[in-house]
Amino acid sequence: QVQLVESGGGLVQAGGSLRLSCAASRRYAMGWFRQAPGKELAFVAAITWTGSSTYYADSVKGRFTISRDNAKNTVYLQMNSLKPEDTAVYYCAARILGGSSPYTSSQGYPYWGQGTQVTVSS
Repeated sequence: QVQLVESGGGLVQAGGSLRLSCAASRRYAMGWFRQAPGKELAFVAAITWTGSSTYYADSVKGRFTISRDNAKNTVYLQMNSLKPEDTAVYYCAARILGGSSPYTSSQGYPYWGQGTQVTVSS
């Protein structure tokens, strides 16, 4: 059974930083998505199974960094220079190896964590 456990969310002031973690039961290519109140689920970042490639939404490029520790089956999302518009529930998700959907599409991720709230105050 696939298990994804997120941690690291919280309340931070604008300009601050948070690091989200997602511990998986095994190694996967992984993505982070977020959903703000009243908005659709949106892609944030993704990293390949080896960690050799990463992908980012334009809105977070230069501020967020996705990384992984394969020894721990854990993926991280370092979020710097946070803005109030980054407020959302953040979900990590795991891809099936060899999946054909783009890394930016939620359809390519059959496994999801429970979500962690990130709130950025102005």
